[in-house]
Amino acid sequence: MILIGQYDSPFVRRTGIALTLYGLAFEHRPWSVFGDAGKIRPLNPLLRVPTLVLDDGTVLADSHLILDCLDQLVGPERALVPATGPARYHALRIAGLATGIADKAVSLFYEKRLHDTASEVWVTRCQEQIFGALALLERERNALLTPYWFGAVPGHADIAVACALRFLTEAHPGLIRLADTPALAAHCARMEALPVFKAISQPFIPPA
Repeated sequence: MILIGQYDSPFVRRTGIALTLYGLAFEHRPWSVFGDAGKIRPLNPLLRVPTLVLDDGTVLADSHLILDCLDQLVGPERALVPATGPARYHALRIAGLATGIADKAVSLFYEKRLHDTASEVWVTRCQEQIFGALALLERERNALLTPYWFGAVPGHADIAVACALRFLTEAHPGLIRLADTPALAAHCARMEALPVFKAISQPFIPPA
């Protein structure tokens, strides 16, 4: 398999972490959707990362789809999310909140980066969505006593939260203080200390 995209993207990073935890062999091509658009376009005309090229040549884009495919490949006993039932949608709900934060952080970055004058309405809306989702995740994580969100081992939800908050703090320095969300700060510190998080990591590099 070939994973395309840079690890400063929370979506590419969570995919690389899952591939590594699953022990699935892959080649990483750290292409940028801006600087390497000519390389990505033949594989993915949407110019989105992560893009994953499967061993049979099938090209997948969108981290949710990619992770679902990987979960199917390794089977329910090894998957980082429950296969069915309430436990599954509870985990996907947390992951969805985290990736929603990441989506809004990306949107906010480009609003400020690509326009001479950013829309105050859009900036305020993105920030309110980010702050609201963070507050919800903080309350729920603070109510838990388990090392990870759903027990003693990390899953997709834990990975998504940590990747999203790392991106948010690096792409928007000063927008939030992790000290204001101590439960999430502790969660992210625990995740970032894992060997796989150290291996699949890249400081945020603003696109040229």
